[in-house]
Amino acid sequence: MAQQLLMPKATAVWLVDNTALSFEQIATFCKLHPLEVKAIADGESAQGIKGLDPIATGQLSRDEIVRAEGNPNHKLKISDPKVRVPESKRKGPRYTPVSKRQDRPNAILWLVRNHPELKDAQISRLVGTTKSTIEQIRERTHWNSANLTASDPVTLGLCSQIDLDLEVERASKGRPLPTAADLGATLEPAQETERFSYGYEREEEKEMDADAVFAKLKSLKSATPDEEEEKY
Repeated sequence: MAQQLLMPKATAVWLVDNTALSFEQIATFCKLHPLEVKAIADGESAQGIKGLDPIATGQLSRDEIVRAEGNPNHKLKISDPKVRVPESKRKGPRYTPVSKRQDRPNAILWLVRNHPELKDAQISRLVGTTKSTIEQIRERTHWNSANLTASDPVTLGLCSQIDLDLEVERASKGRPLPTAADLGATLEPAQETERFSYGYEREEEKEMDADAVFAKLKSLKSATPDEEEEKY
């Protein structure tokens, strides 16, 4: 694994202030553009960044800086780390603690039901199981099938939500989008909705009879005095 420079812009600030290296040499070492290094030197960029000494961090030696200052064509090389940390390469299924291994069948059942797009290898990576166990649970031939209860592996602590979402996203790539028939509910075509009957007919507005209206008003006025007399 190639070594990566820590805080490249802060390192560039220190090299600009403390060495006679060219802008191109600093830009190449810090993986910046020469114009960006020039802006740092002119005070137009990285004004609030404190310089980081690459010699103190062990990423550059004083001899390498002197050699580059004497030869403008020399490219700075990052120093080898004094302590090498081996890369962790995990192969095979995920390790599951003994206390949670009894929950794996329930998690497998949940994944099979809720995410049928997942492959056996993906389920194996998520909960740390074997393909034969997944096949037995999927075909209901597992010795404890009658007592299994589908449970979310994230809730059980067998995997993280990020890992689950990543595997689902990988399994969904390349799959055709669901059609309207697959989704079930669809909109009716406009031709059908235009012919839809609501079960009643709109009543036609009746023409108003002026004589009948005035006659009714006269009857109401004539009835009012009689009612007043009866009160007294």
